[in-house]
Amino acid sequence: MPDLTTAHARRILLAAQGLHRPRPEAEPTRRRIDTVVRRLQVLQLDSVNVLTRSHYLPLFSRLGPYEPALLDALSARAPRRLVEYWAHEASLVPPELFPHLRAWQRRTWMGAGSMPEAQRGMLETTILELLDRSGPLTGSAIQRRLGADRTRPADGWGWRWTAAKRVLEDLFGRGILGSAGRTAQFERRYAPISRVLPDPALATLQIERPAALAVLAERAAGALGVASARSIADYFRTPVRPTREALDDLVSAGALEAVTVDRGPERWYLHPAAVRPRRAGGRALLSPFDSLVFDRDRLHRLFGVHYRIEIYTPAARRVHGYYVLPFLLGDAIVARVDLKADRASGRLLVRGTHAEPGAPPGTAAELADELRLLARWLGLDDVVVEDRGNLARVLAVEAGRLA
Repeated sequence: MPDLTTAHARRILLAAQGLHRPRPEAEPTRRRIDTVVRRLQVLQLDSVNVLTRSHYLPLFSRLGPYEPALLDALSARAPRRLVEYWAHEASLVPPELFPHLRAWQRRTWMGAGSMPEAQRGMLETTILELLDRSGPLTGSAIQRRLGADRTRPADGWGWRWTAAKRVLEDLFGRGILGSAGRTAQFERRYAPISRVLPDPALATLQIERPAALAVLAERAAGALGVASARSIADYFRTPVRPTREALDDLVSAGALEAVTVDRGPERWYLHPAAVRPRRAGGRALLSPFDSLVFDRDRLHRLFGVHYRIEIYTPAARRVHGYYVLPFLLGDAIVARVDLKADRASGRLLVRGTHAEPGAPPGTAAELADELRLLARWLGLDDVVVEDRGNLARVLAVEAGRLA
């Protein structure tokens, strides 16, 4: 098999993810936003809003300041260019992927399978009848209209949902209901899936699982440029062994090329459309949920960085902070920053700043520029650096203020 160096594989990945060169100077348009989303195939959603909703950040990383309403329009207005469904996690994806994902997604932990059959059947029928004769509704609005029992179970970790909410999530996971968009409070607006998809035929299209997996594997390989079977499977959260079999079939068909990295024993898969830049010159702060950092093992393999989300780690045990964004400069992750948007005071708070080993001398200046750009995009007037981390004081000099 052809062999790539780690540096070469890293640049291919950055190019596939649209992070290998400086952002375009032209103002981001809806078409440019759509192009980036089509390149990535998936924008992961998350409810944490300490900085901004996570799905908005990947576009800022690649395009710079843009109008978030343009992205909202792609998923909340017909004909939708993006729909919400389970992919890596709850995500915005191209509508044509919906039947392929439905063939493989099995989020049973949040379903209604353990509910009494009579109760589940009654709620399903009532909810579907309500949504059939109404416009899109949030879960709370549905419960109010049904007068449903809002009692939450006394036990259960994290997701102590009401019965109606469990049935709604079950219908969403099975692809019977879809999301017509999210409210400002990040509540899903449920509607029959045939009314959400731009082509209603996709709602009933049944694709055989091997054929569906072949499409998902090829799309993920394209979004990553070159990756192992485990990384490709992780992109849409498909099982590793069947994904590897699908990838090997794609290699046999000439749709992908099998390669090694630094002559390692593991087979990687190179997409024929992958760009192979000789250098990378981009700069970006990356969301903790950015598709470049989905697979932490791949991040360590290609960039030499151990990165973990510490949101669920007790504060006293956090190493880098609560909402930490890696900072990409060129073809290296050179620092990470813990950020918070203090909207009441109009300040972007840099709660912690840590340089990675070997970070170049200009890291603080580049990071300060990026933070100022982020603050302006978020409508914040000031960047305030707290004295926490090995890069904090140097960054404060560059950014102009130390808390």
